[in-house]
Amino acid sequence: MSPNEHTPTWQAELALDCRCTLGEGPQWDAANERLYWCDILEQQLHWLAPASGKSGQYALDHKISLATPLNTGGLLLVGEDRLSHFDPHGGTLTRWGDFETDNPVTRSNDARVDRHGSLWLSSMGKAAEPGAGALYRLHRGELTRLRTGLTIPNALCFSADGHFAWFTDTATSVVMRWRLDSEGWPQGNPEPWADFSSTLGNPDGAVVDSEGCLWLALWGAGQVVRLNPDGDIIGRVELPVSQPSCPAFAGSGLTTLYITTAQEGFSAEQLAKEPTAGSLYVVDTGIAGLAELPLRLT
Repeated sequence: MSPNEHTPTWQAELALDCRCTLGEGPQWDAANERLYWCDILEQQLHWLAPASGKSGQYALDHKISLATPLNTGGLLLVGEDRLSHFDPHGGTLTRWGDFETDNPVTRSNDARVDRHGSLWLSSMGKAAEPGAGALYRLHRGELTRLRTGLTIPNALCFSADGHFAWFTDTATSVVMRWRLDSEGWPQGNPEPWADFSSTLGNPDGAVVDSEGCLWLALWGAGQVVRLNPDGDIIGRVELPVSQPSCPAFAGSGLTTLYITTAQEGFSAEQLAKEPTAGSLYVVDTGIAGLAELPLRLT
């Protein structure tokens, strides 16, 4: 899995010094030209308008891991025990549905809308309890459980043609690929696609670009690697902080890659070495991402 000496390398720069404890879930809202991301542990939703440089945050009453645009307007928040509709202009939050409400051990983790406008979302133990997590698909308002026994589900993303989904259980260090049918439902069992067990860092969040390549954050390695359709590393982004969590394409032309990071678990000594850990980073790759679809609930 190691890149060769000819692998293109980009250097990420600080986009916003927000220092989240656990930055996650970057999501571009193209209609409103805003990037959203979450600080899961601090119960905050952050935003940045790249064109103006304006930014802000919302304090919430529960942990969230994604804020994704709805086709009817506003955002759907994926939370630790609920799904909620959020109006970012008025600041109103309305509970839409339950999510593992009967399981106090878990919270939501990685999530992303697929090529059919449906939401894949996951749960994990709040203390990363082994096997406590699961993977779901919210399709036209109905939540279906796809897989159980996961520890830290991550890397949810989809091919442009909708034929494949990728995901990982970070604890296994293996990214899996799952064939999908014409309606976006998994077929058979997922297959191992890229193994990071012998490399520095663990696979975390991921996104697919317009050329069919996957950009994967390596937690602990300070890198986001670009993988071709065969799962080989063909590029990498280096960050000055060690815990990148998830990338997302945003901005005009979708060639700007934003990367959330974290300082979760840092000692005082580690934080002194990486004072901007948890902040939002950015790099212009010159490679376009995919325009993501808004979520459809009906």
